[in-house]
Amino acid sequence: MWCKRVNSIPAFDLTQQYRLIGEEVGAKTLEVLASGHYINGSTVERFEQQFASYIGVTDCIGCNSGTDALYLALRALGIGVGDEVITTPFTFISTAGMISAVGATPVFVDVDPQTFNLDLGKIEEAITPRTKAIIPVHLFGQPVDMTRLMAIAQSHHLWVIEDAAQAAGADWAGAKVGSLGHIGCFSFYPTKNLGACGDAGAITTNDGAIAARIKMLRNHGQQQRYRSEAVGINSRLDALQAAVLSIKLNYLEGWNAQRRAIAERYDQFLNHLFGITVPPALAGHVWHQYTIQVEGGKRDDLRQKLQDQGIGSMIYYPVPLHLQPVYKYLGYLAGQLPVTERLAQEVLSLPMFPELSQEQQEQILYALKDSLV
Repeated sequence: MWCKRVNSIPAFDLTQQYRLIGEEVGAKTLEVLASGHYINGSTVERFEQQFASYIGVTDCIGCNSGTDALYLALRALGIGVGDEVITTPFTFISTAGMISAVGATPVFVDVDPQTFNLDLGKIEEAITPRTKAIIPVHLFGQPVDMTRLMAIAQSHHLWVIEDAAQAAGADWAGAKVGSLGHIGCFSFYPTKNLGACGDAGAITTNDGAIAARIKMLRNHGQQQRYRSEAVGINSRLDALQAAVLSIKLNYLEGWNAQRRAIAERYDQFLNHLFGITVPPALAGHVWHQYTIQVEGGKRDDLRQKLQDQGIGSMIYYPVPLHLQPVYKYLGYLAGQLPVTERLAQEVLSLPMFPELSQEQQEQILYALKDSLV
């Protein structure tokens, strides 16, 4: 099955997806432009209804980005100064950054060494009288055990905001992520499983009161024009992005199935390579990333060798959030969250996009085998 190098392979390639849906997207874009309705309106409402139905919730509120989705969710729950929110240190800065943005304090809990998600066995020891919410991140498309997490949250009367930015279409126990907590937050950044052609995001919930408050906050705190009930922001989803997302949502299940097939091929061959640990293929995973662990401090060297052979890869979160300069004031020390810190030195994400061909994947695997010798 091993083959010689043919062409360079990027970590992610959007051009092939565009070839598939380009005509459809182009026609819909021209339709929106001709309509003269670019902010909110029927195109946005149609996508919100479509995505709510797909996730299995009563309400979806489109917004500017996944970052804004987190901010609006926290604001809608009244979380602010003096409150604490438990989350993971092994994710993008926006998760913790929005906790800080509303005036609350992020409390970091170490992650599970297999799933890279929050270690649920360590959450309760981090809960204090100031704790108001938990933000689990379904990292790389791997769903958190929401059954167990919701039981913990309910026993302590805490809100749960799902950060599902990397997990559109993932499910836990038969339900889509984004429908299991009190609020779900999605990013539609172009490289996500469901990606727009620019920044975009959405919030999902089954609570009508929460949905109404988020709609108000995303529009300058207005329920009526020029009458603000709260200090809000401008975080509306524009019609062009909504139109693109409506088209792409029809393809999402198929694309996620292709990602699963690619992950299975990676598993089949990487399990035999010494020095690499493959991610667990748990049910419901949608493989936003296929992220291996490279043992013995050889990660950076392996990445360079792959790059020399034309193979792209990515290192996500080399500096954990608890060790970021911005959070020095929280007092976390190196060694305090050992699993996260080890993963930051070992993880490497291999090329993963639905159109990755078997020939390309064989080239990647050949390069890996050659580089690990």
